[in-house]
Amino acid sequence: MAFMADTQELKPGLVIFRRTDVQHRNWYCRVKLPNEDRYKTISLKTEDIAVAKDKAFDEDADLRFRVKHAIPVFSKTFAQVAQDFVDFQKLRSEAGEITHHRWRVMDSHVRSQLNRFVGTIQITQIGEDRWKAYPFWRQQNGKGRSGGKVSDGTIRDEMATFRSIMAYAASKHFIRENQVFKGRLPLSKVSREEFTPDEYRKLHSFARAWIKKGRADKNTWYRTMVYNFILVMTNTGMRPPEARNLLWRNISTQTDKHGRKFVRLSVRGKSKHRTLVAVSSVADYLERIREISKATGPDDPVFSTIEGKSSVTLYHDTIERLLTDSGLLLSASGRRRSTYCFRHTYATFRLTEGVDVYLLAKQMGTSVKMIEDHYGHVTAVKNADLILAGLPGWEPIAPVIE
Repeated sequence: MAFMADTQELKPGLVIFRRTDVQHRNWYCRVKLPNEDRYKTISLKTEDIAVAKDKAFDEDADLRFRVKHAIPVFSKTFAQVAQDFVDFQKLRSEAGEITHHRWRVMDSHVRSQLNRFVGTIQITQIGEDRWKAYPFWRQQNGKGRSGGKVSDGTIRDEMATFRSIMAYAASKHFIRENQVFKGRLPLSKVSREEFTPDEYRKLHSFARAWIKKGRADKNTWYRTMVYNFILVMTNTGMRPPEARNLLWRNISTQTDKHGRKFVRLSVRGKSKHRTLVAVSSVADYLERIREISKATGPDDPVFSTIEGKSSVTLYHDTIERLLTDSGLLLSASGRRRSTYCFRHTYATFRLTEGVDVYLLAKQMGTSVKMIEDHYGHVTAVKNADLILAGLPGWEPIAPVIE
């Protein structure tokens, strides 16, 4: 190489040299990785050639030990690994494995916060102490969306991205597996951002008038699609990835043992398949979608773009505009709502109406524990008569005799 001078080969694959592009006279070594056409250059930080040779052999031995025991040989900064991670997540969003919104959120976490916190630090030097220090640093060096204190939920989400990046680094052998943060997130879980019945009625009424205010045919088309998309999501409890993968052949109408019609949907998320059911009105919403869609074949996506292609973003921008215009973008806790809020609304409404937790967990493709963890407050409301039994005003009600 042009910048190498005074080169000496100590053994095959190990040379020492001085650099012509620096002012000092210190030695460097260049070590070839075993069984690979890759090299690592290391500063030996000495002008003494005898000392440099000894250090070069030490570096060669250390590199071979690292390769043998799968210890990372090259070190990157957190920012470099984080960018690789974000790029990978973008590819996943384009493939439909995660939502476009989820990729945008993680990208924002990296650019706006995590790189400020540890971006310039070598990934191999980041340990549990940095992880535990993040909440305090975040509160001291940032504000929430409304300009006040950063919410625990926001910090929790950012720390989840932080941990995912470390796990990604381990999968690429940039760090050891035991460097990935294994403990629970140190902040309490946040409640789901469902709509209250009054909020949902407001959204429903507002959306119908909002459609008519579309300023162009394309705008009106997307507003109409979003309105029916929301109705389907809130009446099925589907996850957004499942909605994105839904095809027309996955939908059928059946009747129960009493002759009542219901809709059966076979949905697929990241890898798992499951079947869920919905009231017959969902068939009407789906039919309205079919009437305006260019994608109506058995293998076409139900939720498509105006051109008839699968909607990767699931109308994120249009939904955000609807929630903003209706004054419902932020929940009572001040958190921004996303497409998942329709699933959470479904769960809340069904629990309030008395659906068994086990049956609801089956319908939603989740666990009873998850339902209890995130919707325990709803279960309490549903069972108010039992919880408040014996208190003033809640005396036992005598059975009605007919």
